[in-house]
Amino acid sequence: MFRTSRSRLLASSILIGAFAAASPAAAQSQPQEAAQELPAENSANTPDEQDSDNDIVVTGTLIKNPNATLSSPVSVIGEQEIELREANLAEQFLRELPGTAASIGSNVNNGQGGSSFVDLRGLGINRNVVLLDGTRMVPARADAAPDLNIIPLALIERVDVLTGGASTTYGADAVSGVVNFITKQDFAGAELEASQQITEKGDGQIFRADLTAGANFEDGRGNAVLSIGYQKADPVYQGDRAFSASNVDSSSGTTGGSGTTVPTRISVPNGGGTRQLDPTTGTLVSTFATFNFNPYNLLQTPFTRYNVFGAAHYEVTDGVEVYAQGLYSRNQSKSIVAPSGTFGNPYFIPISNPFLPAGARTQFCTAIGLTSGQCAAAAAATNPADPNYREFQSAVFRRFVEAGTRDAVYTTSFFQQKVGVRGSITSNLDFDLFGTYGRSELLRESLHYGLSSRVQQALRATSTAACTDTANNCVPLNIFGPAGSITPQMLAFIDAASASDRQNTSMSQVRGVISGDIGTLTGASDKPVSIAFGGEYRHNFAKREADSLSQQPGEVLGLGGAPQTTNNRTSVKELFGEIVAPILSDRPFFRSLTLELGARYSDYSTTGGAWTYKVGGSWEPVSGLKFRGNYNRATRSPTIFELYGTQQTILNNQDFDPCQGTAPLSSANLKAVCLAQGAPPATIGTIQAPSAAQVNITTSGNPNLDVEKADTYTLGFVFQPEFIPNLTFTADYYNIRIKDAITTPTIDDQLRECFGGSTPATALNPPASAASSPECTADFRRNPLTGGLDGSAATTRGIFLPLSNQGFIKTDGIDIALNYRRELGFARLNFNLNGNWTHRSQFRSKAGSILRECIGYYSVNCGGPGNGTTNFGSVGSIQPKYSWNARTTLTFPDQIDVSLLWRHISAVDVEPVVATNFLEKFRHISAYDWFDLTTRFNINPHLSVTFVVQNLLDKKPPIVGSTIGATAYNSGNTYPSTYDAIGRRFTAAARLKF
Repeated sequence: MFRTSRSRLLASSILIGAFAAASPAAAQSQPQEAAQELPAENSANTPDEQDSDNDIVVTGTLIKNPNATLSSPVSVIGEQEIELREANLAEQFLRELPGTAASIGSNVNNGQGGSSFVDLRGLGINRNVVLLDGTRMVPARADAAPDLNIIPLALIERVDVLTGGASTTYGADAVSGVVNFITKQDFAGAELEASQQITEKGDGQIFRADLTAGANFEDGRGNAVLSIGYQKADPVYQGDRAFSASNVDSSSGTTGGSGTTVPTRISVPNGGGTRQLDPTTGTLVSTFATFNFNPYNLLQTPFTRYNVFGAAHYEVTDGVEVYAQGLYSRNQSKSIVAPSGTFGNPYFIPISNPFLPAGARTQFCTAIGLTSGQCAAAAAATNPADPNYREFQSAVFRRFVEAGTRDAVYTTSFFQQKVGVRGSITSNLDFDLFGTYGRSELLRESLHYGLSSRVQQALRATSTAACTDTANNCVPLNIFGPAGSITPQMLAFIDAASASDRQNTSMSQVRGVISGDIGTLTGASDKPVSIAFGGEYRHNFAKREADSLSQQPGEVLGLGGAPQTTNNRTSVKELFGEIVAPILSDRPFFRSLTLELGARYSDYSTTGGAWTYKVGGSWEPVSGLKFRGNYNRATRSPTIFELYGTQQTILNNQDFDPCQGTAPLSSANLKAVCLAQGAPPATIGTIQAPSAAQVNITTSGNPNLDVEKADTYTLGFVFQPEFIPNLTFTADYYNIRIKDAITTPTIDDQLRECFGGSTPATALNPPASAASSPECTADFRRNPLTGGLDGSAATTRGIFLPLSNQGFIKTDGIDIALNYRRELGFARLNFNLNGNWTHRSQFRSKAGSILRECIGYYSVNCGGPGNGTTNFGSVGSIQPKYSWNARTTLTFPDQIDVSLLWRHISAVDVEPVVATNFLEKFRHISAYDWFDLTTRFNINPHLSVTFVVQNLLDKKPPIVGSTIGATAYNSGNTYPSTYDAIGRRFTAAARLKF
């Protein structure tokens, strides 16, 4: 049988971390204890998990706690904590971990993409690794980040979050750390659980049900388990909350919204500006009312999931075990945004269009230089062959309110399988060899968006009955009337087809590890030296297939970018080794002294060979006090998306354009820049501020990218005083520095580099050389009709944000954890606290740009442009300087648990470099505290009932308007991924075990 010595298993855990238990005998010896005990520190569990001798299986080994034994800090979120929160998705509790930034998840609507991610330290979703039982999960997209929506929470025993010291062990891309979901081992019996959540307003219902069954067989030589789950979440609309029902402009404080509205706004040729049609008079006027899109948008996105998880292992002979694991998940989520329309798309319109009012017709005739006689003749010309037939070209801003919302439906089909064998080679050496293959398919279907080519065809009409081009049974379109002027027949023609975009990713992996003891190093320690070494091969494949409609820039109205079909792959071959060497033990002031060394060589198919290495160790001078630290060098190779992502034009928040208004008329240098960027001469002086405070931004992959290099280290201590039983306190300082970072510049960086500033006070007088500089011409391309930075993706690239290796990133701070339990007589008290202080979170996108400090600040620049795929940080979410979670639980003798969770984040401010752009009242968010109350009744050994009140005091989110931050995270006048925007909600859950 396998040996269960702690030293042998220690080496295995360091190298393969969260593998399935390296020793089946060890795993089988105490499955119930492992499920019921709490690691002594950096943990978030209940007292039920802390009652034994603190020896549990953690990341595949029998050690007291990896946080107390190894040099790398590990936080553990146990099964009981997940149950007390009644979390439905892994993303929901991971984003609340101190030191973790909110990433794309259930509270992101516009910019969701159908997946949820984790972002440790705010360094980006592609700089941390996500594991399931120690095995990498298939990326959801080409950016190498797995989708947390597929995690089967019902079978999760705990979640280990390892920060610092992870690159050598888990791969060079584990720069900021690793999240490892550990499933229950040797599950026997059956468990049925169901929960229902609803908000105090009666919306946002979430239902979840899971059935898990498992059995041991052959006298414990084998075990098999199967878990089936279902979940359904209803939407919560911004229009159903008072604070988010009306869009608020962060600069003016007035009701804001989009310039794509109804009645139609339309550009007047030859410098006439963009005006709105007054249906009452039939003329074009300079003032207009914006469209309030908030009520249509979501604070909680709808979600449906079906998942099946199975695992089995069997000891075929003493010392050799085969094992297998499989996961299938089918998820569907939806983003719902305001009705589609023509968002500044350029169209040719006949003077004789039957819906064009007489007053507006006269204005257009004047603008294109027609006399009144010529205008009358053109109005009467119904045949394009008529010499009097005339057209004008305009950018049209008309909201199709008659069509209802735009819906993007994301369907993910995921499976991953793992097969392996492990056992003993000799009395001192063990092996583990496994292979995995997985595939993820993400299908996006865009409904009710409309087609630009159909709009153009329908606008070229000279009668109400037929278009000049009658193909496809064209129906003339009336964009010149009030809401309701577009009939169902008109809508049916322009919305004739939906668009689809399919992304397929797959990953194959083979990994082998040999680990064991090689005897003591010196006579100074009687503890054996543990080693582990092995090799790994991974192959990643990513394919994107967009239909012909999606591939045409600007064709699908309101969709944004035009993804092209791509087909790319990367691979890596790796060799690695680690050693844990006890130097001294049981000596004065050296109860233990241990050295850890590790190295990994990675040969990437794209960027060649690269080394990762680490040095670490721990020193325990006296019982109850241990110091630990480690240093890591990592080299992350670019992802498939970063290398080969096709050019796409999307939107992000930016409420100021230096070329807007009359400013270019007062500055020759500014006027020259605006013209050099593609603004038509006639538009100078009439360019308007970006519609909906959003500009077009264009991104793409860069096949010339090289590896980025990271240096990370942690220093800390573990304090478990004998004079205060059951108390554990840890503190760890971390420092991560990335050079040659793969990043994109921010909008602010590009504006500064071209115009000399990014605010009205700094950007209106650029140097004379600006108009000929590539920073002004190559990185900015304007709307050829309006001169603005917004409009159709087919004609307006906006601001280009190229990927490069010029970035620099640095963050450092301190993590603390405190755990204490005590018998009070009438009840048992358990208290645990996890906190983070982030000292710095700095980012420079390229040489010459500013070194941006983003900790404790929010803006459109902090966190990157917000496309959710490849930029620095958490693409626009907030990282507070201080944050903590503190749980206090009382367990009463009659099997009742009452638990209060206190979540805190510190105050934050608008990024100083852009603060003057916004109203004073929106420049600061005070510290926030939320309280969640859980009561659990253990009715009998088979049945428990849990009631949870989240946001107990119904704390309302801060109001900062909707134009102060990045589009994905600054929505509904707040930051719904950081601050609870849903309000008080109630959950009831029941668990039946038999």
